[in-house]
Amino acid sequence: MRGGERFDVVILGAGLAGLSLARQLLLETERTVLLVEKRAAVPPDRQKVGESLVQLSGYYFSKVLGLEEHLLREHYLKYNLRFYWKAGEGSRFEDYSQSFIRGFSNVASYQLNRNVLEGELLRRNLESPRFVFETGIERLEVDLSETSEPHRVAFEVAGERREVEAGWVVDTTGRGRFLARKRALTKPNEIRHGAFFWWVDGLVDVEKLTDSTPRQIRLNPARRETGHAPSWLATNHFCGEGYWFWVIPLQGKTSLGLVFDNRLIDPSEVFSVEKATEWVCRELPLFARDLPRREVIDFAGFRDFSYDCAQTISAQRWAIAGEAGRFNDPLYSPGSDLIAIHNSLIVAAVESADREELESRCRSAEQIMRVVYSAYVPSYSISYDTLGDQEVFSLKYTWELATYFAAYVFPFVNDLFTERRFAIPFLRLFSRLGPVNRSLQALLSDFYQWKKARGLRSGDPGGVAEPRFFDFTSIETLRAAERTFYEVGVTVGEARQVLTRQVENLEELARFIAAHAASVVLGDPRVATTRSFVEAIDPVDFRFEPEEWARRWAECLAAGAADDPAERWRWSLDPSVLERFRPGMTGGAMETEEAVPATEPPEVERPALQEATS
Repeated sequence: MRGGERFDVVILGAGLAGLSLARQLLLETERTVLLVEKRAAVPPDRQKVGESLVQLSGYYFSKVLGLEEHLLREHYLKYNLRFYWKAGEGSRFEDYSQSFIRGFSNVASYQLNRNVLEGELLRRNLESPRFVFETGIERLEVDLSETSEPHRVAFEVAGERREVEAGWVVDTTGRGRFLARKRALTKPNEIRHGAFFWWVDGLVDVEKLTDSTPRQIRLNPARRETGHAPSWLATNHFCGEGYWFWVIPLQGKTSLGLVFDNRLIDPSEVFSVEKATEWVCRELPLFARDLPRREVIDFAGFRDFSYDCAQTISAQRWAIAGEAGRFNDPLYSPGSDLIAIHNSLIVAAVESADREELESRCRSAEQIMRVVYSAYVPSYSISYDTLGDQEVFSLKYTWELATYFAAYVFPFVNDLFTERRFAIPFLRLFSRLGPVNRSLQALLSDFYQWKKARGLRSGDPGGVAEPRFFDFTSIETLRAAERTFYEVGVTVGEARQVLTRQVENLEELARFIAAHAASVVLGDPRVATTRSFVEAIDPVDFRFEPEEWARRWAECLAAGAADDPAERWRWSLDPSVLERFRPGMTGGAMETEEAVPATEPPEVERPALQEATS
């Protein structure tokens, strides 16, 4: 490369977002691309975090970027996300309750070695004559034009000053947030979480963290529920109040990470391999069988990792993608999903035919990116405590996963995010679900705190003490959302009809969650199927209000509604699927008729935020 050249797109930063954006531009357009990176080595020598793909990003990297064979050969096909809770001492794998999806997803996802994937992306990009890569750059300067004139990008390489013109500039510098800082766009959010993560040599097979023999492991009756697929292929989450510990398999090594609410766990308690290992082995004793003896390959962490951005794309022909813009939380692995959506929107904007189309596409893209990011925030900022109970978290995750399948995966596999006529119905969907989601997250948190105050959580002596197994798809709403994967090649009008049906299903699920919580608090399963009680639940503003529930239920009983067949509320899902979680239940069969007292819960304490620095 020589000074004075012009490139259609200059990308700042050769991480996952920048390398994949370059790949997409080279595949889908005829644009010239310059990718610049300050590091001397790409991929770096240090291990990179962010290894878990879910359906949307799995589809993006395999189908859109054409990496399917590479992913299957060099990485692991993923067995969904699985969640675990202690149901006893927790010293053996058998001592844990599990929530999961038993079958593999038809939209494949993968466990990534990020360094290997980024190396492959770079290799393929370098095969194109329209791609130029400059590494080891210093003293980067970007002057963004406010007119139709090209932008100016200048930097030094090996002591030589170079300057190029750029039609577009896209910042993918990660947490350096080059453009966001330069343009004063950095913005905080409500999430104050930290993470410490490390990599160990070899495979940590969670099913073998036990004193059972191989034959006993194979013939464990729990397989009637869980099946025979290897659990280690999943992104395994071991959960407690305000934290989760991931176990992710890579080829020849295992990624381990502790993510936590800074209000509940002081980062200084876990911010080294020794401290984190000790903490995990104490809270989740099955890992004491393995982790202290593992060879550590690498480690890193963030004391406070989440942030927002005021703007991430502009008709002035600049954009910000990946962690250079927004980052929320690694729970549910959304980071690569946001990269996939934003990269696709950026490519569409770059390909705009004229100024009017460019402005329209950028306006729509910014709105879409804001809502898909913001929709995650209440899940992390309001109800992270529900990780401490299998029942409450399973309700939360089923709601969120059904929303994800219908409102994220379905549009993406149909290329609808870049269809301008789709933006309006999509944004209307989120405007309809947004208030429901926020109030439901608050109800779930309060329901969890109610159970905690009474010792009714997973593993509590008064709650479910022995292992329970729950397949999220036993709730029909999630199965219906998963079926949208097969609605392929739809028109915008057909997509609107699909989403309308899914929103109706989701609104019903939200109401069912509120009705079920009330039935647990009041100690009577009939609460969730009595029409006059269910109809009185506000379908948008859900509130945890035991006294009001008790008053309404007393009126239902006095009127004889609880046992009147004409008063039965007909759900499109099976309302009995959660009975296994009621106190006194074993595998869904009632052992006792004793009800949980319908008393007013104590005021929920919300610990003050601790100061945390990145």
